[in-house]
Amino acid sequence: MPMQIPILSTKARTLASLEGKITSAQIQPLECFTVAGWQSNSAKVLNCLLKRFGEAATLVVRSSALNEDSSTASMAGHYTSVLYVQGAENLRSAIDEVIESFGTEANPQNEVLVQPMLDAVRLSGVIFSHDPSTGSPYRVINYSLGADTTAVTSGSEQSRTFVAAAGAKDIPPDMKRVVDLVEELQTLFPGVPLDMEFAFASDDDVLALLQVRPLVMKHVGNDADQHSSLIGRIAKKISCGQQSHPYLHGRSTVYGVMPDWNPAEIIGIRPRPFALSLYRDLITDSIWAYQRNNYGYRNLRSFPLLVHFAGQPYIDVRLSFNSFIPNDVDGSLADRLVDYYIERLVDAPTLHDKVEFEVVFSCYTLDLPDRLKVLLEAGFSENDCKQLSDSLRTLTNRIIHCDNGLWREDEAKLAVLTQRREDLLASGLDPVSHIYWLLEDCKRYGTLPFAGLARVGFIAVQMLRSLVSVGVLTETDYSRFMNGLDTVSSQLARDLGNLDRTSFLSRYGHLRPGTYDILSPRYDEAPEEYLGSQHNSNDTQKALEPFTLSLAQMRSIAELLEDHGLSSDVVGLFEFLQAGIELREYAKFIFTRNLSDAMSLFREWGEQFGFSVDELSYANIACVRELYAGTDDPEAVLRRSIEDGKTRYSETCQLWLPPFITKPEDVWAFHMPESEPNFVTQISVKGLVVKPGDREHLAGGIVFIPSADPGFDWLFSYPIAGLVTAYGGVNSHMAIRAGELGLPAVIGAGEVLFKKWSQAKFLYIDCASRRVELLS
Repeated sequence: MPMQIPILSTKARTLASLEGKITSAQIQPLECFTVAGWQSNSAKVLNCLLKRFGEAATLVVRSSALNEDSSTASMAGHYTSVLYVQGAENLRSAIDEVIESFGTEANPQNEVLVQPMLDAVRLSGVIFSHDPSTGSPYRVINYSLGADTTAVTSGSEQSRTFVAAAGAKDIPPDMKRVVDLVEELQTLFPGVPLDMEFAFASDDDVLALLQVRPLVMKHVGNDADQHSSLIGRIAKKISCGQQSHPYLHGRSTVYGVMPDWNPAEIIGIRPRPFALSLYRDLITDSIWAYQRNNYGYRNLRSFPLLVHFAGQPYIDVRLSFNSFIPNDVDGSLADRLVDYYIERLVDAPTLHDKVEFEVVFSCYTLDLPDRLKVLLEAGFSENDCKQLSDSLRTLTNRIIHCDNGLWREDEAKLAVLTQRREDLLASGLDPVSHIYWLLEDCKRYGTLPFAGLARVGFIAVQMLRSLVSVGVLTETDYSRFMNGLDTVSSQLARDLGNLDRTSFLSRYGHLRPGTYDILSPRYDEAPEEYLGSQHNSNDTQKALEPFTLSLAQMRSIAELLEDHGLSSDVVGLFEFLQAGIELREYAKFIFTRNLSDAMSLFREWGEQFGFSVDELSYANIACVRELYAGTDDPEAVLRRSIEDGKTRYSETCQLWLPPFITKPEDVWAFHMPESEPNFVTQISVKGLVVKPGDREHLAGGIVFIPSADPGFDWLFSYPIAGLVTAYGGVNSHMAIRAGELGLPAVIGAGEVLFKKWSQAKFLYIDCASRRVELLS
């Protein structure tokens, strides 16, 4: 008989107590018995089971131990379950197998649960009533399609994740039924986070509840009303941002964590306030637009590219797409281009980290006439395509010109930054003034030219790829060219093996894996953590032959340049291609000296007032400008900034938002998307999955890091076999570095795939076929 009041107890007792008490799902008929009962009279128990279910029934035999499913530990998967059991002897054997998994010293009151197997399961999975990482009231559904009800818990099949905040309305039908089940169970067990297993039977479309237990969490988030209020404000902000704007082309916008200046790669999806404010100040508030306009694109000054939703950073994609349109393209065409680009990205969201290569037309390339055919298919006219092509050619010629290309001016500014930094170091400025001017110089002579050289780097790679596209270069030629680059990163790897520790740190000591993260120590602040004992560099991976052009290739390229009206000869073009890619890395290396020094000075200055580095990570860098221009009490200003940052960051951590937002409703409920990863090289590799801190296994391992930050370049001093990053674009630092080394890599796998692959023990990566296989 079912119990009168639902209880959370053993697996079997909980389900039994819910029989007849819930309407949103069904519970399969069940029988349970203790180990002691089975051992004292197994024949009687077996007879009762066969009488209840019938000898022809297909059953599942599961554990229901006393130490499972508690509020402190779930013991999920610890004990055996036996599926598809038929016949008396098989049932006896299955029960013995489950009891044996309890162990010889197990409590004799442990239970065994027996139920009929569900017929024709079409979808099954697990749902949490709360996000287990933050405790926030998100309904998190991890499910897979097909008959295997253990696929999600065992990790044997590809699964999907759907997330819905409490109060979400726009939910797909199947997910809505599961969410309704959660809501009903939450009323029966108020205030208790729950972990449930479910399945849909396709024959009669029954939703079956297979298990309910307390969800073990380390954190408890805000209550549902506060959480809903926060999400509501974000949805309203998105709705406002998607209105038409008199100074922008395009009807509306979308938001992403990876397009353009990709904050997910650089500062992460939940950066501390200090890192977020630094990145905005140095690049995305104004520098990005100023330099893009200098290079001949639309003027977007005064528009911050990065917006944040309660501290989670996103790129306003309409702004980004506006900024890729040459400034001499007429307004009507600009409007239609921005709308087309956004529609293209919405239709193919996996391109969000490849927009400059797959979505927008931002420079002239040798395959541009063929690429522009997609615009004709989308309804643009021949005249539209000609106007865009001519504008891009003019813009590109100004950038790549052999003698006075814009990239040469930006290269010269880096030398000014170096000299001014030396002058600052020799000055007697107070700490606030020192920090202020390090950052101001960093913007004017560092991130400003870097923004230009980053643009040059993109154009260089696109131009190089176009030579492959038109058939002048082969993929092998492309790999050889990339393999022959000599970037700062390759110099670092060589110097780590050739220079003594002091000399190495004097050149590279300012680097840190989190470029904007004050919690991330510099190389010279924790050399043993990053460098260990010095050893030979990893440049032995360069096994490709040197890149050379045949006379036939040079003639073909010369003809192409003339036919397309590009203002460069073959030698000048390849000087630009090499310099464009190498200088982007060099510019970042130079400007991060100022940035890193400013961060270290900020930490030392804050510690004088008794603030720890953890506390300082919550401050906003704007407090430095406030103190430089005023007479407020420094400790009070810093304390207010830290306290405000902690409050804001607590909201940041309560949120789970999709990486790509197309409408306000997306922040309430969404599927976690799988990214289309970027595969580097044509090489395949097998190896042990390792994290960067596991130095003993780095050699020959496939290393997993969250982002493509150059601060991880120390990894290349080890003979690693492969690299996987969660975030990073096709032209990111690590993509360039892996190509240079001939290192097989998967850059920008996305959260879902990165998590799945990183949980494997051994991995197989086949870059040529763009495939990753879990070996164990």
